Amino acid sequence: MLTKKNFLNEIILISPVVFNDDRGFFYENYHELKYKELGITCTFVQDNISRSKKGTLRGMHYQLNNPQAKLITVLRGAIFDVAIDIRIGSPTFGQWYGTELNDENHNQLFIPEGFAHGFYVLSDFADIHYKCSDFYNNKDEYGIQWNDSKIQINWPLLNEPILSFKDAENISLTDIDNTKLPKYSVIK
Repeated sequence: MLTKKNFLNEIILISPVVFNDDRGFFYENYHELKYKELGITCTFVQDNISRSKKGTLRGMHYQLNNPQAKLITVLRGAIFDVAIDIRIGSPTFGQWYGTELNDENHNQLFIPEGFAHGFYVLSDFADIHYKCSDFYNNKDEYGIQWNDSKIQINWPLLNEPILSFKDAENISLTDIDNTKLPKYSVIK
């Protein structure tokens, strides 16, 4: 049986049942019917795996016209994973949720469409698997400043983060034109 906790109304932290013995462990990383019972009803169309070294911060990314819901799992290592509600009109607009995901707790984070996503690597390196509900489109990718002073994400930084040039150029949420942000709609 899976357990879950909801954050910002729609972000879901999932703790899968892990079977451990002296050989190692086993758990279901995704089971469509069980995850639908948790409220995850999107269809995943793309799986990604990334590796990043300690101190790397990737984010905060989103796609506007091809929004992606994501299911994040750490295969090896540890990250601090963050999602920000950037939906215009949402009651939780500009609020963030962050949690440690690692290869010991096996927790997963489901981030719905309309949220910006990023993570900071806590271990020597981390291998991250994420399922996406739409295909990556580099012409539709946008980003928000990782250290936006209005959002105030409490990153567990060990040192100054390692950023890509693109991520270093991201702007604050308040400086993004509203036409470049997703709109909130009530799910019925």
